Amino acid sequence: MEVLLLDPLVPEALAWLQERHEVSFRPELADDPAELRKSTYKSRAIVLPPHVVVSGEFLDFAPKLEIVARMQISSDNTDLDACARRNVRVLQARSATVRSNAEYLLYGLLMLYRRGMISALLGRKISQVRMGRELSGSTVGLLGLAPVAHTLAPMLRSLGVRLLGYDPAVHHAADIWDKLKVEPVTLQDLLAHSDAISLQMVYASRFRGWINERMLNHCKPGQLWVGVSRSSLFDAEALALALCDGRIDACLLDGANPQFAAEGTPLHGIPNLHLTPRLGSHTREAKLRASWYVAHRMHETLSPAAAQSEPRVSDFSVLDNLDYQETSDPQAVSPSQWSSIAMHRN
Repeated sequence: MEVLLLDPLVPEALAWLQERHEVSFRPELADDPAELRKSTYKSRAIVLPPHVVVSGEFLDFAPKLEIVARMQISSDNTDLDACARRNVRVLQARSATVRSNAEYLLYGLLMLYRRGMISALLGRKISQVRMGRELSGSTVGLLGLAPVAHTLAPMLRSLGVRLLGYDPAVHHAADIWDKLKVEPVTLQDLLAHSDAISLQMVYASRFRGWINERMLNHCKPGQLWVGVSRSSLFDAEALALALCDGRIDACLLDGANPQFAAEGTPLHGIPNLHLTPRLGSHTREAKLRASWYVAHRMHETLSPAAAQSEPRVSDFSVLDNLDYQETSDPQAVSPSQWSSIAMHRN
């Protein structure tokens, strides 16, 4: 077979790809390593869910493999060096989830500012509902200037929020701060003057445990945190202390490692820590963008001559925007644009 799918594409993208390549959809192989090796041995391209790890050993059983594709971004489930040595192209739908993650962060901030809403929905009396506050007029610190922050910043500005920002990889004099209308500050000032922190840092191994006790000592009392970054950024014990002593009033993190707050860890059972299972990218629109990106790029690699001969339209440029660099300002793609792309491709 040419293409082995363990992670599904949307029906339109799947049908388009099936017209051009032999495609097999076998999601059950994700939890059956032995059968996966057998099937991968005959495949040129494979689309994998996040929990399936591609290592050098995995590639030893895939002599024909040319493409490893992911619908989500992750930095620790694929051995990029091993793929490069074997000339295996790694595809990740990098900016397909930028808009959805930005909206998740905005939702998280609104929810934490009005945590009494849950009590009200449960039918509690107004006297039992915690007093909320408005996002307008508050100060939000953007910790990390990943592309999600590029989309989140104008959302927050439109609500009357003052924006501070810090990223260890971006110089305080860089043009991007002015472009986003975010005031660059030191990390200490970001924590000391922000009512809430939005965490969207690009993870690297050197930042493991970077958010530690020394850093969190600078938090403005009662601070709120929302994040879509890797939970490995946190020193778990330091976060637990900050959540318990009032430095952080509440924290909402998306896609944390399953062991992050497991039984026996410092964070287990802390009531003002809220974890969601990667819901930020779990939207129809993100799935649509990711599916079309992966389908198009696989066809481009497996059949370059055929891909070049197919008619191209202006909407195709939207696909190119999805293959962004870290410094770009990715644009969201509407479902109607993707429908147009599908129609022209067929």
